[in-house]
Amino acid sequence: MTTTSDAPPDDSSDALADSTSDASLARSIARSAQIGKDLETDPGQFRMLTGDRPTGHLHLGHYFGSLRNRVALQDKGVETFVLIADYQVITDRDGVDHMRERVFSLLADYLALGLDPARTTIFTHSQIPALNQLMLPFLSLVTDSELRRNPTVKAEQEATGGRPMSGLMLTYPVHQAADILFCKANVVPVGKDQLPHLEQTRVVARRFDERYGRAGDRSAPVFPQPDALLSEVPNLLGTDGTKMSKSKGNVIELRMSADETARAIKKAVTDSDRHITYDPASRPEVANLVLLASLTTGRDPHTIAEEIGDGGSGGLKKLVTEAVNEHLAPVRARRGELEADPAHLRAVLAEGNGRADAVAQATIAEVREAMQMVYA
Repeated sequence: MTTTSDAPPDDSSDALADSTSDASLARSIARSAQIGKDLETDPGQFRMLTGDRPTGHLHLGHYFGSLRNRVALQDKGVETFVLIADYQVITDRDGVDHMRERVFSLLADYLALGLDPARTTIFTHSQIPALNQLMLPFLSLVTDSELRRNPTVKAEQEATGGRPMSGLMLTYPVHQAADILFCKANVVPVGKDQLPHLEQTRVVARRFDERYGRAGDRSAPVFPQPDALLSEVPNLLGTDGTKMSKSKGNVIELRMSADETARAIKKAVTDSDRHITYDPASRPEVANLVLLASLTTGRDPHTIAEEIGDGGSGGLKKLVTEAVNEHLAPVRARRGELEADPAHLRAVLAEGNGRADAVAQATIAEVREAMQMVYA
């Protein structure tokens, strides 16, 4: 497999510090645009890694933000790895309640939406020992100060008000690097705010090869330096008008029934102006519902708003409910079939874990050879 990175070598510390600069962002945008073009002509050169934490059930934000795109990339011919990050749940949580249920709920959603286990490797952290073993050499390549500069780690520090974080939370960026590099993924779908995370992975890959390289041939890197595939994620709000979040209970889950969806949309926040317009800046709650109708019907949001006109929030919510339920009907039907066959879900996950483990074993063997730790 070929690497997509053509960036020249640079100082790793400077690269980390520079990862949020305007120049770095411009480079990432340009590189992502080129990847987009390459995907149309030669998708087979790419290996993609993405995934989710099983902290709750998937919802429309996940669907429009990333899930649809994963299926599209798979269907283009990109080799795809999807991680159910069960170990990452315990980075910032004290327990693992309902873990098994949520893992299989994610899997059912993935399959119902169109991820094909014959073409996409779906696996869980906890079942791939060789992936997690990469943490040890990778941790030797980063400093404490670099980890603390990571946006996720910084946000956790601020959110806890100075309460000591777990060692796993502190080393989360390195675990993320292991997730990406164990399968030698060379493209990772991310938002612009996640570019520093990917830069940390690029730094780990670069430092490993600078320090160890391949025994006898340091010109052939062990790891690619993965690139970002940037996408414009729709800015969907929760039904209460704030940021969509599973913990707030303001989401529309993919697994909901048509009636549950209708009740959730009926409670959605709007405003007092009866005339419906699409104005995200001045009327964010109304615009959010119009956008949801647009995303599920493929129609222009301004046209939708004009057609509703003086129909008010009642007319808007009725249209959104019908659009969402119609759009998700085949997904929900397929999901019901999958949930009725738990043995099939277990078999799919076992097969994915087996494939991922074989890839991880091959990678850790290369790592041991590069580090001169082969003794048999």
